[in-house]
Amino acid sequence: MSQRDKYLLFACKFLIIAFFEVNTGMAVEKPFETFDPDKSRNWSFFTDGVMGGVSSGKAYFGKSGSDNFVRLEGRVSTANNGGFIQIRHSLAEYFDNNIKGISLKVRGNGQKYYIFIRTTSTLLPWQFYNASFKTSKNWKVIKINLDSFQPSSSFLRKTIKSSSIRSIGIVAYGRDHKAKVDVSEIYFFK
Repeated sequence: MSQRDKYLLFACKFLIIAFFEVNTGMAVEKPFETFDPDKSRNWSFFTDGVMGGVSSGKAYFGKSGSDNFVRLEGRVSTANNGGFIQIRHSLAEYFDNNIKGISLKVRGNGQKYYIFIRTTSTLLPWQFYNASFKTSKNWKVIKINLDSFQPSSSFLRKTIKSSSIRSIGIVAYGRDHKAKVDVSEIYFFK
């Protein structure tokens, strides 16, 4: 094989690998949720009222400029052993084990909010993995690695196995406050 043929072979291999990497990267960036009004909505809203709490609120879908979003708002109260309002999306399909984290485009009232993840191991209603994020009045993208999520009890695994994820929740939680958070995009990244 001539030097020229070796060079062409190397160049072809490089281009094929580069093309594959770009396509794989694009597939990773496919959104999990963009709150498109033309697609079905698999989000459920609930409060601590399911266990006797007195928090109140609502969730609704809206549009701001080119961004579709879901808004979670209300009053979180720790009275009567309560302390949360939540929207949750149950997964119909499961992820592979290559998911490294979650990315959200959010805005809000400057308060701290949480992402709750439930897995095949979170059998009881009060079991979950959580990570917090802070909002501002302007849209911003936050990224949280799965290994940053904390288990709610010592009976759960220390880290989340992405193939075991069964639902994701956006939650106002744990303290008395007025909640208002918008989410316009959710991605799981590799």
